[in-house]
Amino acid sequence: MTIGDKLTERARLQPGAVALLDDAAGRTLTYAQLDDEVAKAAAWWRARGLKRGEAVLVFVPMSADLYVALLAIFRVGAVALFLDPSAGKEHLERCCGRWPPAALLAIQKAHLLRLRSRGLRAIPLKVTTGGWLPGTTRWLAGATKERATTNDAQPGDAALVTFTSGSTGVPKGAVRTQEFLLAQYRALAPSIALEPGEVDLATLPVFTLANLAAGVTTVIPDADLRRPGAVDAARVWSQIKRRGVNRITASPAFFERLIEEGRRRGAALGGLKKLYTGGAPVFPRLLEALRALAPNAEVVAVYGSTEAEPIAHVGAHEIEADDPAAMRCGRGLPAGVPVDEVRLRVVRDRWGGARGALSAEAYAAECLPAGEIGEIVVAGDHVLPGYLGGIGDEETKFRVDGEVWHRTGDAGLLDEHGRLWLAGRCAARIEDEKGVIYPFGVECAAMMFPAVRRAAMVALAGRRVLVLEADRDERLAAEVAAAVAWARVDEMRFMVSLPVDKRHNAKIDYPALRRLLGA
Repeated sequence: MTIGDKLTERARLQPGAVALLDDAAGRTLTYAQLDDEVAKAAAWWRARGLKRGEAVLVFVPMSADLYVALLAIFRVGAVALFLDPSAGKEHLERCCGRWPPAALLAIQKAHLLRLRSRGLRAIPLKVTTGGWLPGTTRWLAGATKERATTNDAQPGDAALVTFTSGSTGVPKGAVRTQEFLLAQYRALAPSIALEPGEVDLATLPVFTLANLAAGVTTVIPDADLRRPGAVDAARVWSQIKRRGVNRITASPAFFERLIEEGRRRGAALGGLKKLYTGGAPVFPRLLEALRALAPNAEVVAVYGSTEAEPIAHVGAHEIEADDPAAMRCGRGLPAGVPVDEVRLRVVRDRWGGARGALSAEAYAAECLPAGEIGEIVVAGDHVLPGYLGGIGDEETKFRVDGEVWHRTGDAGLLDEHGRLWLAGRCAARIEDEKGVIYPFGVECAAMMFPAVRRAAMVALAGRRVLVLEADRDERLAAEVAAAVAWARVDEMRFMVSLPVDKRHNAKIDYPALRRLLGA
């Protein structure tokens, strides 16, 4: 069984149910129509020589075309390769060298990248969607009625590869096999309560694959998802109402735009029943704002990573009365109980050094009791066991009696109720003459003040510096300083806007912040 087989199964069980709604392209595909298009597209790929195990580099935004192409690649047994086109020429060259693509599938604009990348120019088959360019083949041009009804992919075959930015070294390739994608679906489906017949506005591709496997209708947002913090919320609001959307999975920045739109309209989205958000820290204030936006919805924050999605989740209704006080004291951010499909432990923080192989007894000695902060490590069928070529395995993987465990790089603790709390990145830990502190705990405490839009703490020239994205206010500064006195902060600064990551527009970009502070 593969993720592609799940689509075929859904087409048999729910042929007339809508699978994809793509308003921007004016396309609506039922499960039967999607399966038929995938079968024809797979035959088209085969006719152009694409073989099992070969890679297709994909530069196509979230759309019906993307999922037809992606599922057809899976059916051929080939591998979909995704890179960040904005990462620069060197990144493109490195990644294409790691797994040389047999084909490039891209929108017209993305083909311009070939002008500055020898690796892209070397790809044998170049395919363009939405038009034609010299030296390219138009997507599905010359397609016949031939259908690829057989699935060439085997469970252990690579299906999907993404690369890290490589900002701290060689990019790591996250290779997801067919069986891994299926295990990920089996972990996601109960975690985000997928039910056939629901209508989900999904902004992240991994959730759309899960939707298709579960029989959920996916509405593709009529928005530029490359910048979720700047989407046209009025257009999305209208789309939600028009399409009868009853659930949304999106990043915090995307939801913040909808919240702003709701406040502008003085209205709520009463038809929404489930909201799921993650990919960046989700603070209680966002959960409460989402409850106001969608008063009839269950609101849930999902914690996970590229290598393990999901790990834990917490509902807005599960935030306990004494949790805010714990956040003010530096405990961090509540992430909820780990999902059933993952095994999670908190071990002594040895980030920066390899762990190697451990016996069960040695591992037990590394595990920390409730209430102590350490590294969060996980294992399970939907936890990535290794990276392409083993690059990155030494620092992020270790074995316990032969079983592979993944080091998330996140610090945290388990409380007395078995709930996970996040304390930030292990690499951000500050060790100075004042002791050891995890900056994220300080940031969480500062974020308890409504006037603080974002907060970031860094060590700068031996000093603990807390930066607030807020209007400069001496009274606010005094109140925050008093609240985080336990952190022994040396200096507090205000900024109009803290730099954030490009993908989610929600995580603090600490290298950029350091450059700004240094300047």
